Amino acid sequence: MEKKEMLYEGKAKQLFATEVTDQLIVHFKDDATAFNGQKKGQIKEKGKINNKITNFFFKLLEAEGIKTHLIRELNQTDSLVKKVKIIPLEVVMRNLAAGSLAKRIGFTEGKLLRQPVIEFYYKDDQLGDPLINISHIELLKLAEHQELEKLIALSHKINYILSKFLKARKIDLVDFKLEFGKTASGEIILADEITPDTCRFWDSQTKEKLDKDRFRRDLGNVEAAYQEMYQRITGQKWQ
Repeated sequence: MEKKEMLYEGKAKQLFATEVTDQLIVHFKDDATAFNGQKKGQIKEKGKINNKITNFFFKLLEAEGIKTHLIRELNQTDSLVKKVKIIPLEVVMRNLAAGSLAKRIGFTEGKLLRQPVIEFYYKDDQLGDPLINISHIELLKLAEHQELEKLIALSHKINYILSKFLKARKIDLVDFKLEFGKTASGEIILADEITPDTCRFWDSQTKEKLDKDRFRRDLGNVEAAYQEMYQRITGQKWQ
């Protein structure tokens, strides 16, 4: 599969057209950003690790009935995916208090939530991807009511599957971001990525952070944390 023109470049990925109209190539970069792009850097081999972790999770979810945009992995940093129209919402699932949630409601970081909390963020770089509610989504016509119900149901199912999988590997899934897209036929499927960039992963015993918070907070050993997550998830040592 040959890369054609680049259609989009984000903070961590690039999207390229292919000779097939409804198929794209996603390239995972080593670039790392935080605080809406205010902090920038690179994490060695992050692109390779995130490509492989995302594909592992997407295959796991596919086996559980969750449809994704993944077609196949092409090489260490590139994958072939279905072309979708991204719904301009970031769906954030939270199982423990951390990050902005802990600050907003005054919970101690690490506090177990009585039930998973779901949040929506409007994907708009100029506005800084603000937190919005269901009324805002309806006002802006970002998703129809039935579509929103489907996003919520899918997100809870994904949370259940991933939390159970990771718990068996002594990892707490603290919170994570999901993005969904519509195919040409209008079907809603999971897109984007599931990686240490978009999730908070903590060691269940030590509570060591094994995700991009190590970059955000200057905790050090960032590359080692990403490699550790690859090994825990896949059962294979990072080469």
